[in-house]
Amino acid sequence: MRTLLITGPGGSGRTTVAAATALKAAGRGAEVLVLSADRADTLGAALGAPTGAAPTRITPHLTAWRPDAAAGFRDDLAAFQDRASTVLDLLGASRLDPEEVTPLPGAEELTLLRALRDAALAETHDLLVVDLPPTPQALALLALPEELRRYLRRLLPPERQAARALRPVLGRLAGVPMPAEWLYETTARWDLELAAVQAVLADRGTSVRLVAEPGPAGEDAVRDARLGLALRALPVESLVANRVLPEEAADGGGLLARLVSQQRKTLVDWGEARPVAHLGHDPRGEDDLTALAVPDVNAGVPPVEWPVADRVAQDGVLVWHIPLPGAIRDDLDLVRRGDELVVTVGPFRRIVPLPSALRRCTVDGAALRDGELRVRFAPDPGLWPPAR
Repeated sequence: MRTLLITGPGGSGRTTVAAATALKAAGRGAEVLVLSADRADTLGAALGAPTGAAPTRITPHLTAWRPDAAAGFRDDLAAFQDRASTVLDLLGASRLDPEEVTPLPGAEELTLLRALRDAALAETHDLLVVDLPPTPQALALLALPEELRRYLRRLLPPERQAARALRPVLGRLAGVPMPAEWLYETTARWDLELAAVQAVLADRGTSVRLVAEPGPAGEDAVRDARLGLALRALPVESLVANRVLPEEAADGGGLLARLVSQQRKTLVDWGEARPVAHLGHDPRGEDDLTALAVPDVNAGVPPVEWPVADRVAQDGVLVWHIPLPGAIRDDLDLVRRGDELVVTVGPFRRIVPLPSALRRCTVDGAALRDGELRVRFAPDPGLWPPAR
């Protein structure tokens, strides 16, 4: 199954493009599911049919689904209270009724991740189109599974969990507090769920379609999005330049002429962008979405690779190549911490586990050239296997 994540700056028309992309693929015979996390039914407005908590058949091959974050949050809270009932009773805590629970900020995004996982595991569709939030929130959302799994491993390490069978014995030893059984079970369940989402995002069939209006603000947003996605090793399937005005709109001069000129310049700078025309109104229904003529889904998107080049024989180092298009040297920071490399570039940050060979090395320097970070590692004589 292919997964196409669609995002862009707020107000760029990403939901409309998601709907049009899904409709076009379904029209060619593919079984398509389009997901959205918007509280307002903007997806349904674009498709011309209401969508909601239950998957809705739009056309013979297209299904739309807008999962209910409130219901999911209430179910999670109820399950948590059941698992932690002993602790809650000891504390004298009163349980919350599902009817009095209001979803916390971020519940929509977590619900979308869970729906993404469930849809991928079901394998009942050829293409999954996901209408993500605006780019800054989308990048934070895409980072969430990896970051949460890292937090769980730090808070309750695997070797600590392996001691579950010894808990009755260790609990009697001074200074060895052992978490309750429900904490182990909750940690394991969350790790399994997050790993499933992370697997979908890391799959070779997953890519991102960026949507932006051509112009200075769109250029800045696309540059930041490409950088943030590269740091997450997520490939960009295409860049859609949305709401492009026709050339004849410049004939009357004035504001429209300046907008056309501005869009023309940005389209030249973007090069490979796929223009989608401005219809003169908000697209509504199948006819309008078809008239947008969004590009077909590209099935041949190469993955983002972070290769390690072995230059020990020539230069005495291993070089880790990390693509960071648009990165600026002054905004780049690297920190080696144990077996991890902390990469900060502009507003984005990622803690990356080192490949096994690099764990036996020390950092020997780094350089940013042509949109690629090259980190040099020198073998540690105390850890590196001796030459034969």
